[in-house]
Amino acid sequence: MTHSQSLTGRHALVTGGGRGVGKGIVLALARSGANVAVNYATSHAAAEDTVAEARDLGVDAVAVQADVSVKGDVERMFADVVARWPRLDILVNNAGVQTWTALVDVTESEWDDVVNTNLKGCFLCTQAAARHMSRPGGAGGVVVNIGSGCNKMPFPKLVAYTASKGGIEMLTKVSAVELGPSGIRVNCVAPGAIEIERTKLEAPDYAGSWGRVTPLRRVGTPQDVGAAVAFLASDAASFISGQTLWVDGALFSQAVWAY
Repeated sequence: MTHSQSLTGRHALVTGGGRGVGKGIVLALARSGANVAVNYATSHAAAEDTVAEARDLGVDAVAVQADVSVKGDVERMFADVVARWPRLDILVNNAGVQTWTALVDVTESEWDDVVNTNLKGCFLCTQAAARHMSRPGGAGGVVVNIGSGCNKMPFPKLVAYTASKGGIEMLTKVSAVELGPSGIRVNCVAPGAIEIERTKLEAPDYAGSWGRVTPLRRVGTPQDVGAAVAFLASDAASFISGQTLWVDGALFSQAVWAY
């Protein structure tokens, strides 16, 4: 790791950080030297396991409970984090859920659950972080939002998820424009096919199926996503803001050809 990519002495909050891609992000930040708060909504045990792994890497880590779709929870979570550390330098908006249902069958409650968690949660946490990072004496900071391949391509039977992730990409851009003068950079990382516990349940051979159609001929890992987030959070990316970084092995860059 070069000096410009070190996060030593910085303090990060990762929403939905207890498992899957979120866990990969937490551990990547910890390996780079950042102290990390691991947010969870209901999976306390998983969050504590991730905290233990981060501490084994020599950093401070703590689990913080909050439903990111509830403003009061978000305010409490940020207050707890700021009480533990002198400042918050990095926010990663990773918390997300999805409903696998055809558009005409999606219920209002399913839509609300997905959009409130993924998009509203990203908004509430970004707003809270910006207020802290830009306060008098604040030193700016970094926000990294986790998007998806459906930032670019529509995903059948994932209408609410696709809408929420597309919204996150535009939220990233407007946040970068508005918060830039306060020294806050905002970017989006859009993963492709990433093998985690949840995606393994989507297909009998998830890695084999998606690996065959991904130009790099493999699926991604939480470590791949985490490395991209750690880079964008570091000084090596100090003039990068408002961008989407695809971590997809070129999966969503290829066109569909008929022959």
